[in-house]
Amino acid sequence: MQSQMHNRVKIYFHLVEGPNDSEFPFAFLATYVESTGNKCSKQSKHRKHRALKYSRIQYRHDSHGLYELMFPIIQGAKKSDFIAHLFESGNIFYPLAWGANEAYQFLQDIPIFEEAGIICRIPNWWKKAPDRPKLHITVGTRPPTLFGPESVVDFKVHLMVGDTPLSRQQIRKILAASEGLAYIKGKWIKVDKGRLKQSLSSWEQAQKLMQESGMPLSEALRLLMIPGSSSEKFKEATLGGQKINMTCGAWLKSILTKLQNPNLIKSTQPAKEFKAHLRPYQQRGLDWLFLLHSLNLGACLADDMGLGKTIQVLAFLQTLTKLHKNLPASLLVLPATLIANWVFEIKRFAPALKIFIAHPSSTPHSKLKSMNDLQMIDSFDLIITTYGLVKRYGWLQKYNWSYVILDEAQAIKNPATAQTKAVKKLKSNNRLILTGTPIENRLSDLWSLFDFLNPGLLGNKREFTELNRAIDEGEKSYRSLQSVIGPYILRRLKTDRSIISDLPKKIELDTYSTLTKTQEVLYQQLVKKLEVAIKDACAMKKRGLVLASLIKFKQICNHPDQYLGQGIYAESESGKFMRLRQLCETIREKKEQVLIFTQFKEVTGPLSRFLTTIFKKEGAVLHGATPINRRKKLVEKFQSDEYVPYFILSVKAGGLGLNLTAANHVIHFDRWWNPAVENQATDRAFRIGQNKSVVVHKFITQGSIEEKIAIMIDQKKQLAFDVIGKSGAQWITEMSNEEVINLFRMQQAQA
Repeated sequence: MQSQMHNRVKIYFHLVEGPNDSEFPFAFLATYVESTGNKCSKQSKHRKHRALKYSRIQYRHDSHGLYELMFPIIQGAKKSDFIAHLFESGNIFYPLAWGANEAYQFLQDIPIFEEAGIICRIPNWWKKAPDRPKLHITVGTRPPTLFGPESVVDFKVHLMVGDTPLSRQQIRKILAASEGLAYIKGKWIKVDKGRLKQSLSSWEQAQKLMQESGMPLSEALRLLMIPGSSSEKFKEATLGGQKINMTCGAWLKSILTKLQNPNLIKSTQPAKEFKAHLRPYQQRGLDWLFLLHSLNLGACLADDMGLGKTIQVLAFLQTLTKLHKNLPASLLVLPATLIANWVFEIKRFAPALKIFIAHPSSTPHSKLKSMNDLQMIDSFDLIITTYGLVKRYGWLQKYNWSYVILDEAQAIKNPATAQTKAVKKLKSNNRLILTGTPIENRLSDLWSLFDFLNPGLLGNKREFTELNRAIDEGEKSYRSLQSVIGPYILRRLKTDRSIISDLPKKIELDTYSTLTKTQEVLYQQLVKKLEVAIKDACAMKKRGLVLASLIKFKQICNHPDQYLGQGIYAESESGKFMRLRQLCETIREKKEQVLIFTQFKEVTGPLSRFLTTIFKKEGAVLHGATPINRRKKLVEKFQSDEYVPYFILSVKAGGLGLNLTAANHVIHFDRWWNPAVENQATDRAFRIGQNKSVVVHKFITQGSIEEKIAIMIDQKKQLAFDVIGKSGAQWITEMSNEEVINLFRMQQAQA
C-alpha cells in the first residue's frame, strides 16, 4: 500500500523570488500531485498541483492515506531541523513568506528533501556551483607618465563574485549577515563566505602592494596574455593562488590593437634625407617601429629574408635623428660579413647618417682606441661593430646608446655564451633586433632574444621553461605565447602575395642522386663502426661520436675523396658530382647563373675545378677564410654584367646578408640540418631585385642519412611556423642507440 501511494502521489516544494524591496523577498509553498496510475491516460499528462493544506480535507476520513502522503516530509524532517520545525508547527501546509535567512536554510537542505523523494522547484541561480570570489584587475586605463617595460601602469582591483563586482561596503554587509545569500545589482547570488573573507584579505593586500610599488608594464602584459602566468608579486598578494582575472583598460587596449594591426597606426613621414621609396608594407613597418619607439618598448623586425629589413631600419634611424636633436648615437651589432652590405645600403639610402665602423678591417687601431673618449661617440649617429668585438672594446659597454640594434639577432639565442652576455650588458634607451629566423632550433631561442629586447616580458628563464613544459604537456597552447610576443614582432612573408606582389615565385625541388659503389662500401663500413662504438659509450661520448659520424656520412655522400682526404675527386666516384653536371649543363646552355652552397670549406675548391670544366669559365668561391674586403669584390663581380656562371659558398660564410640576385638557380650540394640556416642561404637569390623564378635544388643522396635528414628538416620547419609557433625538435644525439643506427643505416640494408 505504501509503495503504491508513493508511486501515485508526489510532493513538491516551491521556492520563488518576490519583490526584493520587501521584508520577505521569498515565498514558499508545498504542493502534491496525484497520478491516475494509467500511463496511457491523457489525464495523466495534465496533473493538477494542489496546495498541501487541501490534503487535510481530502484525507480527513483516511488517516492512513494522509500519513502515506506525508511520508516523504516525515523522512526529510529526520535529517533537516528546518523542515522538522515547519512540520511540527503545521506551517508546512500553508504559503509562507520568507526572508533571505529562511530561504538560505531551506536551500541548503535541498539534497535531503530530494533524497526523501520530494521534488524541489527552486531558482536556477542556486543550482549552479557557488561562484568562487576572484580578483579582477583592469590595467592601463590611461597612459603612464613614462614609457618602457618597467613603466608603472595604472590599475584598478575589483573583487568579483561571478560577473558581479562587489564594493568594500557590499562585502562587509554580506560578511556581517548571517545568511549566505546576497542581492547585488538586481539579482540574488550565493556566496561562499569563507572564500569571500579570504579574498577580501587578498584584495586589501593586493591594493597595498600595488600602491607601494605599482605594476610594471612588462608584468601586466605577461599576466594579461598568459592566463595563469607566474608572478612573484601576485603570489604574495593573493595568499596562495586566489584566481585572478585581468583585462586591458582603454589606453592599453588601443595600443595593443595598433601593435597587432599596423594598418591602424598613424603614418610617419620618412625624413627628406632618406633616399628610398618605401613599399606599402615597408611604410607600415616604419610606422610600427615609431609606435614602439614612442612607448619605449623593444621591437623585433622579423620580416622574411629579402623583404628589406635593412631599409626599414635605415628609414627609422634617419627619421629619428631628424625628429629628435642631440640624440645619443645608436649601436649596430652584426656578423662581420654584413658590414660591407650595411655600409653600401647606408650610402645609398641614408647618406646623411654619420657612421663609424668599429672593426679593424675598416678602421685603424689608433682611431678605434680614441673612441675611449666617449664624447667622440656623440659626433656620430651610428656605430657599427660585430658580435665578437662587443666584449673586446670596453667603450662600447660604457656608453649609453640611443638604440642597440642587432642584425641576425639569432647570434644571441644561447643565453649562456660570453658573446650573448656581453651584448646584454650594453646600455641603451631602447633596443631593436632584426632576424628572419627568431627560432632556429628551439623555443628557448625566443626567450634569449626577448630577454635582451624587453627584459621581464617572458619572465625569467625558469618561468619560461615552466611555460614551455606546460605547452609541451598540453596544459597551455602556443596561442598564449603568441599573444605575448605578437605586439613586439612584425613578420611578413614574401610568399604572401597580399604583402608584396612583384616578387617572382620560388620553386623548390628535392634532387636525388645515388651512391656509387665506392660510396656505398664506405658508407656501410662507417655504419658498422658507429654501431660498435656507441654500444657501451656514455651519454657525452655518444653525443660526440654521433655528431662526428654525421659529418663523415655527409662527406661520403658528397664524394669519397672528401672523406678519405684525397685530392683527386673523380666525377665517376660521386653520384652528386654526376647529378651536378646534368643540372649545370642545362644552366650553361641558358647562360644563367647558379649559387652552390656547401657546409664544407674543403670541398669548395674541388667543386670549382669541376664546374670550370662544365662552364668553360671560372666562377667565384667564398668561404670562412675569404678576406672581408675580397668578399665585396666577389659579390660585385657576380652581380655585374660580366658573366660569372657559378658562385660556390659555404653556408655559414655566404648564407647571411649577401645580395646575389643575378642567380636564379640555387643548389644545396649538401643539406644543413637547420632549415632556418638553409633558407637564409636560399634567400641570397630569392629577394627583392630578383625578376626571374628561382629554382632551388636540394641534393639528397637516396637511401642515406641525407634522405632522413630531409624529413627531419621538414618537421623542424613547423617549429618556426608555430610560434610566430607548435612543436619542438628532437636532436639526433638524444635518440636511443637503436634509433641512431636506424637513422644512419642505408635503407637497402634495413630491407
